[in-house]
Amino acid sequence: MIEKNDEYFMRKAFILALEAFEKGEVPIGAVIVKEGKIIAEGYNQVEMLRDATAHAEMIAITSAENHEDNWRLLDCTLYVTVEPCMMCTGGILLSRISRIVYGVSDPRMGFLKTKYDGVKELNLYKKVEVVSSVMEHEIRELMQEFFKNIRTKKE
Repeated sequence: MIEKNDEYFMRKAFILALEAFEKGEVPIGAVIVKEGKIIAEGYNQVEMLRDATAHAEMIAITSAENHEDNWRLLDCTLYVTVEPCMMCTGGILLSRISRIVYGVSDPRMGFLKTKYDGVKELNLYKKVEVVSSVMEHEIRELMQEFFKNIRTKKE
């Protein structure tokens, strides 16, 4: 039997990031887990939907809320390949997700640990556990490849 730990679920998010990569989107994937089962997933669709809010986390949150038939995602864990931005951190906290696991820090937009401590800054509802650096190496390589490809196309 496969152990369903943080790396297992992050690998699922990474597969979604690869799907985003193949579609020309910034390669970020997210899954939401409750009681050891994936209840929702998403990947960046900003370009495809022409929607600045179509981040992997936001798509996964909406899907999970529909799955649970409730906007409160109590006792859920979000796995996302890249540290959430301010918008996504707000959505995560407002939906009451209790645990966030991410792979790579985002020095430009990260709102959990890198640029700001979003959980502390927003001081909402309850303590939220944040875990970072899960599958960091593989995710960083994918992000670097994506942006290298973008730069190469512009030259």
